[in-house]
Amino acid sequence: MKHKPTQAVPRERLLSLDALRGFDMFWITGGSYLIEVIAKYSGASWLDPIVEQMEHVPWNGFHFYDLIFPLFMFISGVAIPFALVSKLEKNVPKYDLAKKAVTRGLILVFLGFIYNGVFRNGFENPRLLSVLGQIGLGYMFAALIVIYTKSFKSTLYWLGGILAGIGIIQLLVPVPGIGAGVLTPDGCINGYIDRMLVPGRLHGGVFDPEGLLCIVSAVTVTLMGSVAGHFLRDKSTSDPEKIKTLSLTGVSAIVLALLLSTFYPLIKACWTSSFNLLTGGIGFLLITLFYWIIDVKGWKKWSFFFRVIGMNSIFIYLFHGFVDVDKITNRLFGWTVLWGNFGEIFYATSEIAMVWLLLYYMYKKGIFLRV
Repeated sequence: MKHKPTQAVPRERLLSLDALRGFDMFWITGGSYLIEVIAKYSGASWLDPIVEQMEHVPWNGFHFYDLIFPLFMFISGVAIPFALVSKLEKNVPKYDLAKKAVTRGLILVFLGFIYNGVFRNGFENPRLLSVLGQIGLGYMFAALIVIYTKSFKSTLYWLGGILAGIGIIQLLVPVPGIGAGVLTPDGCINGYIDRMLVPGRLHGGVFDPEGLLCIVSAVTVTLMGSVAGHFLRDKSTSDPEKIKTLSLTGVSAIVLALLLSTFYPLIKACWTSSFNLLTGGIGFLLITLFYWIIDVKGWKKWSFFFRVIGMNSIFIYLFHGFVDVDKITNRLFGWTVLWGNFGEIFYATSEIAMVWLLLYYMYKKGIFLRV
């Protein structure tokens, strides 16, 4: 007997969306470590530049690993037109949809508290901000904008307005004793706001990458995802036209980001508008590629591995936070290191396979953690 999902699956669900979400989560659930192990023990020096991309930049700049978080927010935005706009067209009251969006956002904030261990230390010096909280609030505000704006063009105005507003605040509003536009951990206005208003511990000491201004800024990434979802859902547009529109939008956003970066740096830790445009642009190109391959061309079988991950993405994120997967793998497969270099690679692969098989079992049983 199959368990019912905790949330109804949208009828217009895109296989490419689940696959891209799973592709995104794969890298933080063992994928990046596997690349590092293969590079280290296989002697494949050509992998060294790829391994370098599997780490966050210290502050200014961009690596592939810096894309994972904003890409997840972008993907959550792509689902908005399918999950919410379709209901608006069926005259479901806006209040009901807004209530669901707010509830989802607050649940993710609460799960973020749990993930951070807020309740383990008796609320002593807790970190209240979190990745899950930012995802939830980013989705909530983006969804409310889509629900209550009168047209798609109005959503674009919101998107442009927030991007411009964040840029103006970060570049032109002075931090007392430091000045304006000093985009360093100490000098960025993001950290100044967090130090004044956020109780408890900040992840970066003097700033928090999931801080208050970061949350507002990151809403734009989710809104960009909703724009992509709008184009993908448009039944009056042919697939070739969708591919063209999405690709041009993605390339334009990337070019604009790179132009802005000459004076407005790409900084993930404070979610500069240039960083948002870059990651949003890459998100457009990735969803276009996955959509074309999976939903248009019908080449689906290869994506099953990622779809199994993508359909339980929140669960796997929490699972890795609470379960010492490496310890379990070591108990089961630690002996494989006796095989030398091949054993090290086998060990890393086993860790991924073990978690994936758990997700596959949940997939077959119809067990999905959704909020």
